[in-house]
Amino acid sequence: MSIPRRRFLALAAGGIATPALPRPARAQAWPNRPIRMLLGFAAGGSADIAARQIAQWLSDRLGQPVVIENRTGAASNIAAEAVARSAPDGYTLFFGTSANAINATFYDNLKFDLKNDFAPVSGVLRTPNVLNVNPSLPVQTVPQFIEHLKANPGKLAMASTGNGTSIHLAGELFMSLTGTKMVHVPYRSPPQAMTDLISGQVQVMFDVITQGIGHIREGRLRALAVTTDKRVDILPGVPAIAEFLPGYEASSWNAVLAPKGTPPELVERLNREIIAGLNHPPIKERLAIGGGVAFTENVPAFAAFVADEIEKWGKLVKALNIKAE
Repeated sequence: MSIPRRRFLALAAGGIATPALPRPARAQAWPNRPIRMLLGFAAGGSADIAARQIAQWLSDRLGQPVVIENRTGAASNIAAEAVARSAPDGYTLFFGTSANAINATFYDNLKFDLKNDFAPVSGVLRTPNVLNVNPSLPVQTVPQFIEHLKANPGKLAMASTGNGTSIHLAGELFMSLTGTKMVHVPYRSPPQAMTDLISGQVQVMFDVITQGIGHIREGRLRALAVTTDKRVDILPGVPAIAEFLPGYEASSWNAVLAPKGTPPELVERLNREIIAGLNHPPIKERLAIGGGVAFTENVPAFAAFVADEIEKWGKLVKALNIKAE
């Protein structure tokens, strides 16, 4: 059967145009509905504040709400497991922290693997801890502190906010690299630890910068050094431990991760958008108030960082046989 030439041309034109039209079988453009970002810590904390800054930026850039869900418990392992089990479609993200890199070895029976069950998306913020001492301690510098510790093994008390926390392990890493010994005193809450540090009940704490900076400025604490590999703007006169102890680095950090299998193009787009937000002056200024430094690596560099953190803290936890209580 022959087809009239005019009808043939009409059909041919329609066939050429068809691929340009949306088809029901083709996935709709991402995102076309709200995105959840799970966080394992309570609202109001430093991680929550950073997460909400990034979530609002992404909401504006992506045209869909990015909703923070605070799912607390088990040092953020509950939130991490929920995301690891989620569909890898770009609609469920995890706002992780340095605690998760420690937890990978610290907890024996996790039902997920941070390295293998997640797709690293982007770092957000790196924040130093500060080696704070009670002003009554007769040391002014890190070398003097090391010398004092070696002359008084096991006589100084080192506070932390719990066994296996970043504050605890920052101190353990310091002792491991210097061959010194302090008595670890874990507290249930940061205010309790800070109160006893100021009163002299304990003498040392590798505390997060946001908690102690007011006390440092008012002279109630003496800051010997920050734990990042470089000095930070918020405490410009305070050196980095690495200036005296090459290779030492124990900053706290937070970041965005997605379930493994999330399409690479979505991961790459999220990375670009987050980095754009971190470079946006208003966001950069707000995040820097707490001493944080923007974390602006591309996806491969950030993935390598996460793997290195898991390995570094895993080796220390195993070597010291530190266990979850």
